Amino acid sequence: MSDHGNHIEQDYLNYKVLLDLWSKENPIKTTKLQMLLAVNGLLASAVNISGGVSGSKWYVYLAAAVFCLIWMFSIGRTVLFQDIWQHKLQELQSRYPNDSRFSILQTKPYRERVSTLSRAFGAVPSKWYLL
Repeated sequence: MSDHGNHIEQDYLNYKVLLDLWSKENPIKTTKLQMLLAVNGLLASAVNISGGVSGSKWYVYLAAAVFCLIWMFSIGRTVLFQDIWQHKLQELQSRYPNDSRFSILQTKPYRERVSTLSRAFGAVPSKWYLL
């Protein structure tokens, strides 16, 4: 195999690794969102059980704010790396625009083929509602 062929194959291996990393972040984001919702649910229940909202429970509200920030930053970091990997995938795809192996994330031409309802619910990237 020529040096050019070896280079293409190495880029394709890199593409597959990046695609794997990128795709594995989705369940991680979902788990982190579930934890954020669970923590908020527990804190809301604790406030309700203890007699409702009052100024004397400032420490509970502070804890809630801290936990929310921690989970938001954690979700944000996951989104950051997913964006970085997606940019690297796009860079590799732009090197080989005629090689279909590098275009797995190029879904725009196929979006018109799916139902309007699917397009409507799937139009917002998860990074916007998970963060």
